[in-house]
Amino acid sequence: MSSPTESRLSRTSAATGTRTRAATVTRYAETRRGAVAGAVFGVRRATRVGANALRRAVEWTRDTVSPAGLVLAIAVIGGVIAGVGFGWVEAWVVAAIAALLLLACIPFLLGAHDYRLELVLDRDRVVAGSTVGGHLDLVNRGERASLPGVVDIPVGRGLVEVHVPLLRAGAQHRENLTIGAERRGVIDVGPMTISRGDPLGILHRDMSWPDVQRVYVHPVTVAIPSTSAGLIRDLEGTPTSDLTDSDLSFHAVRDYVAGDSQRHVHWKATARTGKLMVRQFEESRHARIAILLDLDIAEFESDDEFEMAVSAASSLGLNGVREGRDVLVAVSAPIPEFSRDAVMSINTVPTQTPKAMLDGMAAIESRANVMRLEAVTALTAQSFPDLSIAFLVTGSRMPLTRMRQAAITLPARIRTVAVRCEPGAEPSIRTAREITVITIGALDDLTKLLARGALR
Repeated sequence: MSSPTESRLSRTSAATGTRTRAATVTRYAETRRGAVAGAVFGVRRATRVGANALRRAVEWTRDTVSPAGLVLAIAVIGGVIAGVGFGWVEAWVVAAIAALLLLACIPFLLGAHDYRLELVLDRDRVVAGSTVGGHLDLVNRGERASLPGVVDIPVGRGLVEVHVPLLRAGAQHRENLTIGAERRGVIDVGPMTISRGDPLGILHRDMSWPDVQRVYVHPVTVAIPSTSAGLIRDLEGTPTSDLTDSDLSFHAVRDYVAGDSQRHVHWKATARTGKLMVRQFEESRHARIAILLDLDIAEFESDDEFEMAVSAASSLGLNGVREGRDVLVAVSAPIPEFSRDAVMSINTVPTQTPKAMLDGMAAIESRANVMRLEAVTALTAQSFPDLSIAFLVTGSRMPLTRMRQAAITLPARIRTVAVRCEPGAEPSIRTAREITVITIGALDDLTKLLARGALR
């Protein structure tokens, strides 16, 4: 039997053991070096420190001194060298003037920025040809007045400059902005940079805000007739000529075959004929629309023609999504430039909602190194076999023979309609055995031609 003291010690040891945490032990080893080794180490360290200091100085100079400031600095150095070496008074005068200009610009850089910037846009999605409004609020949060400056706002590939006046402590400045969205695309607004410098533009200081806002410029679309008229009649599925043993659309009765389900036995026909008869149905398929947009820049005469094709494809897809149909919008994926093997791939645009589809269409661009429309059609048929109708949207340079070749790659049960965009052309409909070709000279022609029965 242990004594009370031993029990106390045991409990104390146990408690201490459970509370022990892992610790890191660092040991420092001293290595003796000779005079040569120590000197080499010192030279390397000094070289590294000097290189870092030189890199920081170069970065500071590049960010602070403008090209005009570099010219003045060169004038100072050159003037001093010429004055000392040749005794030219003119060189001393040039060096003195350049030095005075540099010194006069330094006070404009003193002090730190203490601003609060807020850029507010009235909307982040617009239709091509419209504008986006907004405003920039800038507040001086410092305890002292801030000198005038310029806020640079990158807008896509352009730049908007907002001039900020002298602001006292706590003062606010608001600048109204108007961003043009003339063409379809995705516009990144930001990151903003505020610059402060001297009136001569010799020295400047920049401060950046990394926030970036994105504006989607959707393609122009038109309302088109419902695809429920004509070819596709039912949201739940359209009966086809393919026969099946289990579906909703009754077709006929046939003799019983071993393996048929007893649920499909037609008892009235069995009683009349004296042998087992079962029901046979027409297979129903859910209506799924495929819109295949040609991205090959060689098939379009101009950028406006390609924009018409994007608008036509967007109109067809938007109509299908709003009707609640399964819509597939596919385009060719870029082909790697140095690929040794043949690459076949397609990209699909999200079609869950109209907004998602239009956002995806806003980012589409024509390219030179993409698959031809025939390959896109063939790969789409392999990847998505349950299609009901396919729209092939292309440009005026696409010949009819290639359109028919693209239609042949699709199963015969799929109705194929080619939309050929040619600005200014006479609208027309040409029907062949494999394909119906619609030529539109303006986007509104798509509505008229579909209303005239292009899908019937």
